[in-house]
Amino acid sequence: MAGQCFLVPRLESVSQEQFMEHLYPQRKPLVLEGIDLGTCTSKWTVDYLSQIGGRKEVKIHVAAVAQMDFISKNFVYRTLPFGKLVQRAAEEKHKEFFISEDEKYYLRSLGEDPRKDVADIRKQFPLLEGDIKFPKFFKEEQFFSSVFRISSPGLQLWTHYDVMDNLLIQVTGKKRVVLFSPRDAQYLYLSGTKSEVLNVDNPDLAKYPLFSKARRYECSLKAGDVLFIPALWFHNVISEEFGVGVNVFWKHLPSECYDKTDTYGNKDPTAASRAAQILDRALKTLAELPEEYRDFYARRMVLHIQDKAYSKNFE
Repeated sequence: MAGQCFLVPRLESVSQEQFMEHLYPQRKPLVLEGIDLGTCTSKWTVDYLSQIGGRKEVKIHVAAVAQMDFISKNFVYRTLPFGKLVQRAAEEKHKEFFISEDEKYYLRSLGEDPRKDVADIRKQFPLLEGDIKFPKFFKEEQFFSSVFRISSPGLQLWTHYDVMDNLLIQVTGKKRVVLFSPRDAQYLYLSGTKSEVLNVDNPDLAKYPLFSKARRYECSLKAGDVLFIPALWFHNVISEEFGVGVNVFWKHLPSECYDKTDTYGNKDPTAASRAAQILDRALKTLAELPEEYRDFYARRMVLHIQDKAYSKNFE
């Protein structure tokens, strides 16, 4: 397990003013209870969703194991009618299956054309729009996407970060969420936006010794709970039972900061991408030096970055 462990605070009946003026500026995860989400928490049963979603084809992840790994891609993509997906995801054992009778299913809904359209449950599933109310914790013009998520019981998603703020609305079922601060990125063994450490509860510390230094924040979500996940906070999600959730993403930064081709909300801001490209060129230049000099000047560069770019305003 990681080092220090903290419980994510829970607050009940938070108003828009309280969230925007006092909680949001803290840039820390928060579980919100008692938010008016509409009738979805009672209506979205397996039968109801199967009937309303019907034959609409959806692209899904199918895995033979519960712990999904986006780096090694230990899953396959398949397509199912939405109604059939809901029914299968709610089952422990399947009479019909792609890989095995106990395979796991995961839906992350997409836009009509994922290359240019963002996911919005109100557009892709219009018959469900009237059932759910999004919390008014951001300006309408900041809205980016609303993503349907359906998971088999026991499914665990890889640890990753998103570049936009989001609210994870737990409509039905239960989830356990483990989060890590952006300030602990150096302990998470990153590959792009994702951590190589799959098992956050029992990590291989011989392979990932620095992981023990990462501060762990944890919460359990039940139907009707809403988790605020600030941009850049790493999160690992475990579905403790079959469940339906909706992520609502919005732009915390001005629109021009984001990659205009990004329909998922997970591409780094354009300035960060440019900086990474410049760093790659600098490293190639350093490679022209002998090892002793390369090591010395690389350390100087790190110190320079720490001095000029690291913030003292965050824990």
